[in-house]
Amino acid sequence: MPDSIFGRRPLRRLAVPGVSNAGYFADDSMIRRVMRKRAVGLTYGQRALVVGAVNPLLYVGTAEHTAHRTTPYTRLAITGRLFEAVALGTKAEADRARSYTDKKHAKVHGALPEDAGAHHPAGTGYSAHDPQLMFMTMAFTFDSAEVMHDLLVRRLTATEREDLYQDYVYWGELFGMPREAAPASYPEFRRYFDGYLDSEELYLTDEARLVGSYLAGQQVPYPLPLPLNQVVNSVHLLVQGSLPARIREMYDIRWGRREELGFRTLSRAVRTAHTSVPLTPRVLHGTLAGPSAPVYRMLGRREKELVGSGRPSMPGVDPRSHAERHAV
Repeated sequence: MPDSIFGRRPLRRLAVPGVSNAGYFADDSMIRRVMRKRAVGLTYGQRALVVGAVNPLLYVGTAEHTAHRTTPYTRLAITGRLFEAVALGTKAEADRARSYTDKKHAKVHGALPEDAGAHHPAGTGYSAHDPQLMFMTMAFTFDSAEVMHDLLVRRLTATEREDLYQDYVYWGELFGMPREAAPASYPEFRRYFDGYLDSEELYLTDEARLVGSYLAGQQVPYPLPLPLNQVVNSVHLLVQGSLPARIREMYDIRWGRREELGFRTLSRAVRTAHTSVPLTPRVLHGTLAGPSAPVYRMLGRREKELVGSGRPSMPGVDPRSHAERHAV
């Protein structure tokens, strides 16, 4: 997708003027309203990584330049904190996250070591500063936030959907994405992105399949302590059920009547809790909103404990292999 295909539009400045602790987005902006919902925050990141792994350039570019190759939840926790800092934090917090990301991205460039489908032969180059890949990162993130909000909170109106999309385009710009790399409107984006998901460009490398299956809950090597285990199992079910059928098939995720019934029951219960707050037990009110990074930090600590004890965090992965071959 050439950078110029979507044309240019002016940046949207959404920060509150004259307020020193304001962020880049107004407090009532759609991105803040959506990302404050913990049901979205706990699910959109995993979903975005699982779906995004079908883009070989994005997946390999990230995997080859991370110190957390065998600990995906640690990587997810770090990414989640960075994304939340820009969307929900003050300008100072957002700028620190952007600076950290810029330094990491400066090292991310290379070429595919082997063929990754007909559209991505060995030697195809990638770079974190490629406008198309920056847009695709934004696209997977926005799509997952939109899908999980519709599923677990309520369906957005057409106006809200457009506003949320424009917020995410600006969010992408804050991370360095050129504005012209993204479609000008939500309908244009949806036509392009849905077409991409139906195209022959999608491809899972062996490692992407392994990591994506792990994040989607297909491969859990060791049980987690209660109640964390229940929370994680619920998130896995919601993520799996929210995936396009084609993506589930690519991961060989078994999905029958029992799984669909459990998914619908759980998603309906979460949505009801959001739409019937006055009827929801008061003890649960605080769990409906707030940052989600603490939960991912707990999962990250679990991964580190496993790797530190010499056990793999994921089935089929040697915890020493990444340190030996990809030390950063």
